[in-house]
Amino acid sequence: MMRIAPTLLVLAASLLSAPVAMALNEYGIEGMGVVSTRADEGRATISTDGQRIVFARRGQAGWGLWQARVVDGRWQQAQALPLAVSGEARDPYFSRDGRWLLFAAGREGRSGLYRAAIAADGSVGAPQALAGDGGRHEERGPALSADGRQLLFARQQGRGAGWDLFVAALDAQGVRGPATALQAVNSPADETDGDWLVSAGAVAFSRGSGDTAQVWTSGCAWTGAALRPIGLSFNQASGWTGAPVVDNAKPGEMMVASSAAKSPRAGGVDVYRLAVPKVAAAPECMR
Repeated sequence: MMRIAPTLLVLAASLLSAPVAMALNEYGIEGMGVVSTRADEGRATISTDGQRIVFARRGQAGWGLWQARVVDGRWQQAQALPLAVSGEARDPYFSRDGRWLLFAAGREGRSGLYRAAIAADGSVGAPQALAGDGGRHEERGPALSADGRQLLFARQQGRGAGWDLFVAALDAQGVRGPATALQAVNSPADETDGDWLVSAGAVAFSRGSGDTAQVWTSGCAWTGAALRPIGLSFNQASGWTGAPVVDNAKPGEMMVASSAAKSPRAGGVDVYRLAVPKVAAAPECMR
């Protein structure tokens, strides 16, 4: 029987009892060598059946979307996802009902929101521009509420200005009416990459400036109830961790992108899996 050195046992016990470890379960890097590679990976999203993951990866031509499928319980065969859009593509997001893939695409300073229908065989249809405000502002990081009627996204207030979170009503034809800024969670920093949590109206999002970011949560997107950064060991103000997205197949888990976590053989920015933070829903929050 293998004997374990006492010092290692002490170290393991100290890690398990650390306050941060108790705050949030951390499951490690996602898809080493397939999803998380030597390249930079950004936002990742998983289909409702759990059989596909779409994620952003930066290559020589800039950011693009990639897709991998489950084979024998592991992500395999990652391939570039062809999309009929110009410029870079990033910030993918599967709708909760599995009908749509949302994403942002465009050239630097002119990124807009799109959605593409998902066929029964998993293929992605022709992208449709959501045109939240007619292209007057750059928009990124789309996410849908469980009923598909609330579009959460980030909008840049002007060229060179900061990013804030907005919500807009969405129907079969696209965005309906003007978007509303989430003033209670927006700040002088950049707020991007939001996602709705299991509790109605609760959100997780990225907040940062320049090369630093953290994942924050709130029990209500409209009131900013219980607004705080999540208790994740590498979710530090001095690093970069962001792009939280709930796993559609396992709603108790989510993914983030981070350059602050240092997994062996990881690249600059990789995808990590963790438990969804427990955020109490504020009464009568959802609008």
